[in-house]
Amino acid sequence: MIFEYYAESDMLTIKLAEGFSSDSEEIAPGVVLDYDEYNHVIGVEIEDASKLIDLSRLELKSLPVSNVVFTERAVALV
Repeated sequence: MIFEYYAESDMLTIKLAEGFSSDSEEIAPGVVLDYDEYNHVIGVEIEDASKLIDLSRLELKSLPVSNVVFTERAVALV
């Protein structure tokens, strides 16, 4: 799973699985789900993300994560 934020457009994308989007659906104002060719959700796009989400904090709870990768800028772990 990959979280990526684009400050210039204030867009947060969450890539849930590898693949290419063959269809999209806006499920709420500014929230779009991307589907692959098998109709599986592979991504989420959130427009005006900084107005809807506290982007200064990310917390993982009870996930079986074995590898966390940080890219592009320094991150402080608390």
